[in-house]
Amino acid sequence: MKFLFYTHSLVSDWNHGNAHFLRGVMRDLVNRGHGAEALEPVSSWSRMNLEADQGQAPVAAFTRTFPDLPVRRYGADFDHEAALDAADVVVVHEWTDPALVARIGRARAAGGRFLLLFHDTHHRAVSADAEIGALDLSGHDGILVFGETLRETYERAGWGRQVFTWHEAADDSIFRPMPAEAEGDLIWIGNWGDGERSAELAEYLIEPVKRLGLRAAVHGVRYPAEALDRLSAAGIDFRGWIPNAEVPRAFGRHRVTVHVPRRPYVEALPGIPTIRVFEALACGIPLVSAPWNDAEGLFRTGSDYLLARDGAEMERHLRAVLHDRDLAEALAEHGLATIRSRHTCRHRVDELLAIVARLGLPAAASEVA
Repeated sequence: MKFLFYTHSLVSDWNHGNAHFLRGVMRDLVNRGHGAEALEPVSSWSRMNLEADQGQAPVAAFTRTFPDLPVRRYGADFDHEAALDAADVVVVHEWTDPALVARIGRARAAGGRFLLLFHDTHHRAVSADAEIGALDLSGHDGILVFGETLRETYERAGWGRQVFTWHEAADDSIFRPMPAEAEGDLIWIGNWGDGERSAELAEYLIEPVKRLGLRAAVHGVRYPAEALDRLSAAGIDFRGWIPNAEVPRAFGRHRVTVHVPRRPYVEALPGIPTIRVFEALACGIPLVSAPWNDAEGLFRTGSDYLLARDGAEMERHLRAVLHDRDLAEALAEHGLATIRSRHTCRHRVDELLAIVARLGLPAAASEVA
């Protein structure tokens, strides 16, 4: 089958975690003998910011790292109908322009010979529900969402036909243990965000690091001056953007990492950890997390990672992991085992193919498959 992914960007992972997951999904589809291509707009916010921040080098690095993943950019004169006509399965990400979402849906409803799926990996369905509710999803055959609570939200609102939970996962062609000589104690990789976790980052990252006197590093983008000042005052080394493909090596040079979820996920979308948890565990680094509710039982809390209910408990957990080698090794081993058994992109491709089989390809596409 030929899979076509409408992405915000596949090339850029600058403040755009969905690229991590789709790269792994596409790579596994290709390895299984399917075709997979990504389309991204020339006006992609993530890619424009990446190039403004880092120049063209990351684009060239993407091509070297993912030579098997074809990407085309589209502008106002792009022939979407021709691209759709060549596909068997089309997956449209929720950051796609609403007018284009509707246009693709109309092409399907007018007899398009492809199965059409909408893919939501954000909290806008609960934090900006008017935006999602305004999308014309009537032509889509199914909806893929990255958590059960999000699936329930779509179903209650009547958005789309059939809605399927399709969690993110680790691309273990990239994310795997890469142990090296330790250069620091703690590393955190994430973006400051839009005020969605500022207080939480202070309580669960900055203050524990400061009180313990850890050698700590932070990678990410969109840090305001105030945030950079707070990191500096705590003795934390801010290192800016890091290509996602380099994250496993960065993990391998540190002894522990933390997870600090954004507030909308904690308060309104329990069970959605975001992709950073999958990726950290896949790299075999001990993980200590700020509070979140693993409502779907994706992991084994206390075995795969430690959960801190407040800043003081985060401090205690970090001290324990850094001073108890057996505990650190057990966490790394258990977390890695869970990823390998349940949460790789190969597992998600299995799920995607099962969804495609359940929905069924349109007759003309089935004859070609």
